[in-house]
Amino acid sequence: MSIRLDVVTIFPDYLAPLDLSLIGKARREGLVDLHVHDLRDFTHDRHRTVDDTPFGGGAGMVMKPQPWAEALDHVLAQPLVSGNVVDMASTRRTQEGVGHAVPRLIVPGPGGVPFSQALAHELAAEAWLAFACGRYEGLDERVYEHAAERMPVTVVSLGDYVLNGGEVAVLAMVEAIVRLVPGVVGNAESLVEESHEDGLLEYPVYTKPAVWDDRGTERPVPPILLSGNHCAIAQWRHQQRLERTAARRPDLLHPSATGGALAALDGRVATAADAPELLTLQRACWVDQGRANDTWDIPPLVETLDDVRAGLTAYTTWVWHSGGRLVASGRGRRAPDDPTTWEVARLMVAPDLQGTGLGRAIMEFVETRAPADVTTFWLNTGHRSERLIRMYKKAGYRLSAAPARHQGTVELTKKRRRTS
Repeated sequence: MSIRLDVVTIFPDYLAPLDLSLIGKARREGLVDLHVHDLRDFTHDRHRTVDDTPFGGGAGMVMKPQPWAEALDHVLAQPLVSGNVVDMASTRRTQEGVGHAVPRLIVPGPGGVPFSQALAHELAAEAWLAFACGRYEGLDERVYEHAAERMPVTVVSLGDYVLNGGEVAVLAMVEAIVRLVPGVVGNAESLVEESHEDGLLEYPVYTKPAVWDDRGTERPVPPILLSGNHCAIAQWRHQQRLERTAARRPDLLHPSATGGALAALDGRVATAADAPELLTLQRACWVDQGRANDTWDIPPLVETLDDVRAGLTAYTTWVWHSGGRLVASGRGRRAPDDPTTWEVARLMVAPDLQGTGLGRAIMEFVETRAPADVTTFWLNTGHRSERLIRMYKKAGYRLSAAPARHQGTVELTKKRRRTS
């Protein structure tokens, strides 16, 4: 997979840092196809004018519509060509009357939607992105109308502050997006345990020496990191993430994370009367997984009400309500073919509460309900469900080498930690 990026700016040299470090390496390896266009090349006067005074008066200058229209039409005229095979249908967009894929246009601006790690993942999945770097008081509003008739347009804010132009924002966004393209970061595992990947900040990290002599003060690495107990390390790191997020970004935490696992919700074992709500919840939760895995033939999406009732018999299922509304669920059972393995299954969080840490809390809750003689936890997910796989790996699970039970899925396991 590769990604094409087109950037339109009046300062092409501003984008020179994209030839450096991992982004530059990715360009040389053909993973990133970057093209920078000078907006002034699309002017027609001797001064190469791109701005003029605003109608209605006011300070500053406004970028003229004609150069932008010609520049964006020029970008649209470029074929999407890559050294790798690109599934043109994956963009789900074609320019009417032209018949080839079109980019998604990103316009940096303080009035846009906030840029986030989730948005970076969304944009990294695109085959083609274009960026329009505004300056002065911004683009003439008619530029957005012109562009929106030809391609999807998203105005994105890097933060709650104002910059001189869009170039700095584009540098930051491209860095965040391109590092998520497969093959750009050599060790893909390093992308898993990072801040904002599941709504929490990253845990503290350490390297050699194990004890650092800081001018007479010994500063040792936390002993748990030297224990070799990977499950215990995963749990310690998760707790550190919670504490760091609570101290630095409490706005990111759901009440369930600050008050203990699921403390803010009303939880109990499910009964047959819960089946209709469970059916509705699982369909709402698995729509994104169907899209991610390019199939709607997923049990949670095709099960009937009778199937859900049967699942309540085959598994112990827990449900959590908030204000009378079913918002989360999870279930567990001994594996039919191995009584020492505990299946953690059907972890569900209402879409509006996803990314708040509830999914991780439910997973941990279901694990604690395993009988004492269980030695291994097991779970299963779609092979393209990257967000869920990242969450499971952070919790100490690792991909199993054994063939998956269901086509198009992967299995993950982790050893149970013994406290005594």
